[in-house]
Amino acid sequence: MSNPSVLKNSTVKKETINKKNVVTIAGAFIAFLIGSGFATGQEVLQYFTSYGYMGILGAGVTLFLLLYVGVSFITVGQAHKFEKGSDIFKYYCGEKLGTFFDYFSVLFIYLSFTVMIAGAGATFNQHFGLPVYIGGILMAVLATSTVLFGLSNIVDIIGKIGPVIVVISIALGLISIFQNFDGLVRANEILPTVELTRASTNWFFAACSYVGFCMLWLAGFLAAIGGTSESKKEATYGATLGAVGFSVAVIIVALGLLSCIQDVAGSQIPSLHLAGNIHPTLALVFSFIIVAGIYTTAVPLLWSVSARFTEDKSPKFRTLTVGLALVGLVVGIWLPFDKLVNVVYVINGYVGIGLLLLMFVKSARNKMQGTNDLNGSSNSGDQHDMRKNA
Repeated sequence: MSNPSVLKNSTVKKETINKKNVVTIAGAFIAFLIGSGFATGQEVLQYFTSYGYMGILGAGVTLFLLLYVGVSFITVGQAHKFEKGSDIFKYYCGEKLGTFFDYFSVLFIYLSFTVMIAGAGATFNQHFGLPVYIGGILMAVLATSTVLFGLSNIVDIIGKIGPVIVVISIALGLISIFQNFDGLVRANEILPTVELTRASTNWFFAACSYVGFCMLWLAGFLAAIGGTSESKKEATYGATLGAVGFSVAVIIVALGLLSCIQDVAGSQIPSLHLAGNIHPTLALVFSFIIVAGIYTTAVPLLWSVSARFTEDKSPKFRTLTVGLALVGLVVGIWLPFDKLVNVVYVINGYVGIGLLLLMFVKSARNKMQGTNDLNGSSNSGDQHDMRKNA
C-alpha cells in the first residue's frame, strides 16, 4: 500500500521562485557591503592583500562566514517579522547583550557613514585634484535624498547598482592579474619591502574582523529585508548569491592589488592605480564607479540609523536624517580616509566577532532542542520573551 504521508507530501505545490526578487536581494546585499572601503580598494588592501597569499585564504574564510551570517539574518528576519530589524540582536544574544549590540551597531553604522563621506572626498581629491569637501558634500546630498524615499526604494535602487559594480571590479582585477602576473608570482618576496597598513596581526584574525564589522552592518538591514519578503527560498537564495558574489569579487580584487603591490602601497585609492595602469580613461570612468559604490553603502547606513530612532518617512525621520548627514559630513571631510578605515572597521570588527560566536551558540542550541527558526518553526517562547522585554 502507498504511504498516505508520502502521497500527501507529493501533492504539496512547490514554492515558485521569482528570479528577479532573488537578484534584487543579492544586489542589495552586495551593494551594502561595497562602500568606500571595497570600491576604493583600501579595505581589501588592509584586510587581505597585505598578508600575501595567506590573505587570499582569509578571503576564502570570509566567503563561508558571510554565507552563514547572511542566510541566517535574512531568513530569521523572514520567519519572525521583527517590528524593527535591530530586534535580531535580542533574538541571538538575549535582552541585555542584544541591547548592547543594538546600540553599538547604531554607533558603528553611523561611524561607517562618515567613512563613506571621507572615501568620496578622497576619490575626488586623488583623481581630480578637487578639495576633499567637494566629494564629501556630493555624497552627503545623494545619500540623504535617497534615504528620504524609503526602504523599498532603497532596495530597488541599490539592488540594481550593486551587481554592475561587482562585475566591473572583477574585470578590473582580472585584467590587472594578467597584465602583471609576474608581480603576482613574486608578491610574497615584494611584500616585506613595502610599507602597508594591516587590519590585524595575522590573516585569520583579519578575516574574522572583516566578517565581524560586515555583520554589524548587515544584521538589521537583512532582517528588515527578510521581514518584507514573502518567500523564504527567495530570501535564502538572494543572501547566498549575494555572499558568494561579493566574496568572489573580494578575492579577485585582492589578487589584482597583490600583482601591483609596489604601485598601490600607501595609496588612498588603490583601485584607481589598477585602472590607471590599464588606461587613463578607465581610471576616469572607474572614479565615478567608486563613487557609485560608496553611494550604495552610504544610503542604507544612513537609513539604518534614522530608522532605529524614528518611524520611516515621518517628519522626525526626515529631520533626523538631514541632521545626521550634516554631522557625518563635517567628520568625514576632516579625518583621513585610510585612518578611518583602519580604526573604525578594525575595532568594531572585533566586537562583531563576539556576535558571531553568540550566533554559533544560538544555532547549536536550536539544533540540540530540535528547533529550526530558519524554516519558520521557531521557539515561540524565545520570540515571546524577546517581544515582552523589548
